[in-house]
Amino acid sequence: MNYNLLQYPTKMSRMLGLIKFTLVYTIFFGGLQGFSQSSVVDQKVFLITLDGLRWQELFTGVDSLLLQNENYVNHPKLLHETYWRSSTYKRRLALLPFVWGEVAQMGQLYGNRNRGSKVNLTNGMWFSYPGYNEILTGRADDQNINSNAKIPNPNETVLEQFAKVYGKKQVVAFGSWDVFDAIVNEERSGVYTNCGFEPSTDFPLTPQEELLNELQRQIPSPWGTVRLDGFTHQYAKAYLDKHQPDLIYIAYGETDDFAHNGNYESYIKSTKNTDALIQDLWNYTQQSDYYRDKTTFIISTDHGRGTDPIDSWRSHGKKIKGSDQTWIIVFGKGVKPLGEVVDGDQLFTHQLAPTVRMLFNLPQMEQKGYGLPLRFKE
Repeated sequence: MNYNLLQYPTKMSRMLGLIKFTLVYTIFFGGLQGFSQSSVVDQKVFLITLDGLRWQELFTGVDSLLLQNENYVNHPKLLHETYWRSSTYKRRLALLPFVWGEVAQMGQLYGNRNRGSKVNLTNGMWFSYPGYNEILTGRADDQNINSNAKIPNPNETVLEQFAKVYGKKQVVAFGSWDVFDAIVNEERSGVYTNCGFEPSTDFPLTPQEELLNELQRQIPSPWGTVRLDGFTHQYAKAYLDKHQPDLIYIAYGETDDFAHNGNYESYIKSTKNTDALIQDLWNYTQQSDYYRDKTTFIISTDHGRGTDPIDSWRSHGKKIKGSDQTWIIVFGKGVKPLGEVVDGDQLFTHQLAPTVRMLFNLPQMEQKGYGLPLRFKE
């Protein structure tokens, strides 16, 4: 039974369904400790995505079939020396030292299919806009979101919902891909969204933001629609300094574009760099009275990638097997230190927005197709 997708047409049947859902969670997760219901008081959330990062690299480190393949790597010997280790555990630590050196000791990681943990998309498109819509709204919408075109999202994201309840200044989105204005529907939602090659328009600008605007004009990106993640990261930190939002969404994008380019070497280096960026954000919260001990990090990806044939690692979509396989990392306030969760029940990406709603005591969506929050029995 796929209890995550249960829908109930009447109030009475929905009540019975929720009771049934609770029993299912008690049966399957009775021994686990995870999220607890939180008051909005002193609750902050950093929702972060890494575009198209495969679960294989996250949980097993560099891919032996790609590491020294000269079709995808310009410096195979150097890459091998830097990232190859004798065991899976050592390889993933070399690639993601913060995730496996710190987060695994204080949080929870889901999606290692080699160890019986599965996370999947519910949309049938298996590429970026549908994936981000699913993450940010809690429901797939294949009818309306079936391309990467910059069409304003007809669906309300959890960011927009939060803005209506708690105010627009307390929620913000930063993305490397230039489609996020449309995904968040900045015009309708009023959520400040800085993405692509947009300069900061959060006036009055600080000297840091003025410098970032100048550097972004001067430093070319390899791509026409995606800026380097360092700019996205620093714009986000500048906003944190100025406004201290309670809900911030940051969408890093380099991993997907380097993969599409067939550049495994840069894909790996970008993965390592993003690990350091997330560590920087965590350290930032730990040095802040506003965020320390009050912040939950939720991290995931918009889609997976192929593995077989080997060249399919560059691609994703409904014709590429494995593209619906994702992963979830959670740590911070309210998260018990379970580390890598193995032999777990099936999870879905459309559960992320409902989890954010739960943490902020926002109403859950009751329409058909919405996910249920990642709530585990205490």
